[in-house]
Amino acid sequence: MANETVFTYGAPQLKFGPGAADEIGYDLARYGARRALVVTDPGVAATGAPQRVADAMKAYDVTATVFDGVRVEPTDESLRRAVAHARDTGPYDAIVAVGGGSSIDTAKAVDLLITNEGDLADYLNPPVGAGRAPARPLLPLVAVPTTTGTGAESTTVCVLDVLELKVKTGISHPALRPALAVVDPGLTVSQPAGVTASSGMDIVCHALESYTARPYDAFDRKAPEQRVPYCGANPISDMWSERSLTLIARSFRAAVRDGDDTRARGDMALAATFAGLGFGNAGVHVPHANAYPIAGRVRGFRPSGYPGGEPLVPHGMAVSLTAPEAFRFTFEACPERHVRAAELLAPGLERPDDPAEHLPRALLALMRDIGIPDGVGAVGYTEADVPDLVAGTMKQQRLLAIAPRPVTEDDVAGIFTRSLRLW
Repeated sequence: MANETVFTYGAPQLKFGPGAADEIGYDLARYGARRALVVTDPGVAATGAPQRVADAMKAYDVTATVFDGVRVEPTDESLRRAVAHARDTGPYDAIVAVGGGSSIDTAKAVDLLITNEGDLADYLNPPVGAGRAPARPLLPLVAVPTTTGTGAESTTVCVLDVLELKVKTGISHPALRPALAVVDPGLTVSQPAGVTASSGMDIVCHALESYTARPYDAFDRKAPEQRVPYCGANPISDMWSERSLTLIARSFRAAVRDGDDTRARGDMALAATFAGLGFGNAGVHVPHANAYPIAGRVRGFRPSGYPGGEPLVPHGMAVSLTAPEAFRFTFEACPERHVRAAELLAPGLERPDDPAEHLPRALLALMRDIGIPDGVGAVGYTEADVPDLVAGTMKQQRLLAIAPRPVTEDDVAGIFTRSLRLW
């Protein structure tokens, strides 16, 4: 079969800069919206930002109500509650998500299920769900990130935990991509250091995974109707990933150390946007696939800076915990890209004798500096948990297909085992 010769690229409209969130009413009015639902979580709601965004819409004759019931790290149950609220209080003609990836992903699910028939399970990615495609257009969705990391404002994906199966999965379809991303660095100043560190590692891995992904022209040729948003590394996604890593190298540690450093906050907001524009088209692979069961099977870990009511391994933290070992594994598929990525991420790092160690060492130095836990064992897992973690990873075939080399169960088991402790 012939190799692919075509790659695709998609992105939302983007509005970036301090004060951008004040203009959302104007943007909604251009879509013809008059009644909007603002979706957020209790922690972000407590900062007052979602209500300020809602109030600012009045100047443009847009009425907005705030739903603050988003669960950090959404579940199938929390998404269904959000959808039920929107159905009970609607109709709406636009959705605005103000918050981190959890709020944006919840808003995507709400938008999908108030405009299309069926249950959440009908749309979940196979093999967990039926992978149904939406049959009707969605409402305009404006995504307003208040954390610097998830890239959810740029992507076609909604991620959630399915509680009964103890697995993390998602919904993936181009219709879920927000119509407009409004990135206002001023909204990120309230992030605690622990949230900045975890969500920032999500940016790092978005950029690294998309940069080292299987190239688009290494896949079999697809018919037009078979094309998917994650098409593999390509020249446009490479450009965004490289620029994101440069900004991260300059400002990540500073943003964690001093949340009031406006330049660092601005750099990280831009890095998150750039990485989202890259991985939202190229895709992510092994670290993200591993992160789903790490987060989905959590027992007692409670991270600094996050709501303390329930155990939680934040998504960006979960992604980072196996990243050094994952990139040791993928190195042989594209050595020059791994070395180049390490140089961008840690320009002052001395080159090791073994080039396969360059990127893992850059990652480990960064993770230690910003307070990421020392491996999968530090968030509550032992070697006895590895088989269950492997089973959860192997369910993420949509992501593993993007890896630059084939990934077996034994490969994943080795990565998890070697990631129980990192230093």
